[in-house]
Amino acid sequence: MKKAILITIAAVMFAAPMAQAQQSYRHDDRAPGQHRITKEIHKKEIHKKVVIKKRWKKGERMNDWQRRAAIRDYKRYGLRQPGRDQRWVKVDNDYVLISVASGLIAGIIVGR
Repeated sequence: MKKAILITIAAVMFAAPMAQAQQSYRHDDRAPGQHRITKEIHKKEIHKKVVIKKRWKKGERMNDWQRRAAIRDYKRYGLRQPGRDQRWVKVDNDYVLISVASGLIAGIIVGR
């Protein structure tokens, strides 16, 4: 029984390298060892992202002000106290004072 197992192991050890040494099927007409040299020039494309920011003006209507977080600690940012029915809202890097009822811009302070 031991001899049969040892002979099987020896046969597998010798057969594995011989199976790998056989020439594999190729899909092209090149001989083994020949390599096709191709020159490809890759151009690096640079895409610049252009950010267009809306410049708000006093008296304009801002429809999406409710989506933005209202600034409650206005003194921390150096802003004056908002009037009745007004809120400070940060848009991009600017602070905009908005009338709650109409959505009109009452004042703008450009961020530093």
